[in-house]
Amino acid sequence: MPKMDLLQGTLDMLVLQTLLRGPMHGFAIARWVRDTTNDALQLEEGTLYPALYRMERKGWISSRWQKTENNRRARYYSLTGEGRKQLAIESDSWQNMSRAIGRIMRAAQS
Repeated sequence: MPKMDLLQGTLDMLVLQTLLRGPMHGFAIARWVRDTTNDALQLEEGTLYPALYRMERKGWISSRWQKTENNRRARYYSLTGEGRKQLAIESDSWQNMSRAIGRIMRAAQS
């Protein structure tokens, strides 16, 4: 399956949505997104980690060090109350954008 580029602004929403499942380390976030989308979306380290650090600075997520299932130390990220609010904003925006694009696609076929 060809790799799809994320639309600008969707990365935060995908990460916040993923963290609704509970605390995860970066590799687990990337793996869950990849597996859930059947490899259509792949979050590269150079994209994911700067986004995680930025979202933590904004207060949308928090982090703490703990042991992974493989007994390695990793930073686990959790959604904060502010992150839940931001996810609602991002989700609404995505739904509006998706409907608008759908209207264009249907109109172009008429």
